[in-house]
Amino acid sequence: MRISTNTIYDSGIARISNIQADQVKLQEQIATMKRINKPSDDPVGSARVVELTQAQSINSQYKDNRSNATAQLNTVEGALSSISDVILSVQSNIVGAGNAVLSNQQRGDLATQIQSSLSQLVALANSKDASSNYLFAGFNIKTAPYVETATGATYTGDDGTHLVQVDSSRQIAINETGSSIFQANGNDIFASLKSLVTLLQTPVVTDADRDALSTGLGTLNASVAGSLDNVVTARASVGTKLQELEALDTAGSEKDIQYQATLSNIQDLDYTKALSDLTKQKTVLDAAMQSFTMTTGLSLFSML
Repeated sequence: MRISTNTIYDSGIARISNIQADQVKLQEQIATMKRINKPSDDPVGSARVVELTQAQSINSQYKDNRSNATAQLNTVEGALSSISDVILSVQSNIVGAGNAVLSNQQRGDLATQIQSSLSQLVALANSKDASSNYLFAGFNIKTAPYVETATGATYTGDDGTHLVQVDSSRQIAINETGSSIFQANGNDIFASLKSLVTLLQTPVVTDADRDALSTGLGTLNASVAGSLDNVVTARASVGTKLQELEALDTAGSEKDIQYQATLSNIQDLDYTKALSDLTKQKTVLDAAMQSFTMTTGLSLFSML
């Protein structure tokens, strides 16, 4: 079969071009330390990299969501802790008010303290987060949920629950509503404190007055204790969520490590092998160029 001069040239140039293309690819891989720099390098591997990168990005978003949820729940817990302290102080005042040796004036002083506790509780019920949103207002986060009144305080919020996606199959509520804390299970802490103020401001003159005071203190003490139980329940709920978020964070970190390891196995370059291949390609290229030069220099005259 006759091989034309053009065919010899084309074949030689194509061979050299292919070797040079392989060299360029190796040099790019060495520069980026990545085996896959474009889909054509490894179509299947490239598709898997895209899939893993997306999963890693979603996992990172869940991590951010958990961080925000943790911060919000810690803010709620801080407010609930202060609320517990105020209610415990009120309970101490109730116990003190039952002392038979107290005068009307002294009970009046306790009433003043409880009135102050009431105002303090209303202020805590209107606590805000770092974004100036009300913690216990449900969905009405821009409106103060409680307004102090002559009989205690009224709730202007709702029962809305703010849910945050903290994992692929888990949402967590990051708020507690005022109605589930301050006015739940038939115990209205604001009304109870207002009744306590009125009771302690009422002069005790007769035995009947003293009996009424004792009965009233017992009833209101039970109501305040019930309100404290509501707060304790809310704090337990918040604490459980914080523990779950911590566990999800641990699992999320393990997922990220797995994603990183899998991505590394798919796309990271074997640097030592790549350098060896590059050296080998250079040797092959030199040989190909020498062969091309020798082949294209042949003619019938050189055989004479």
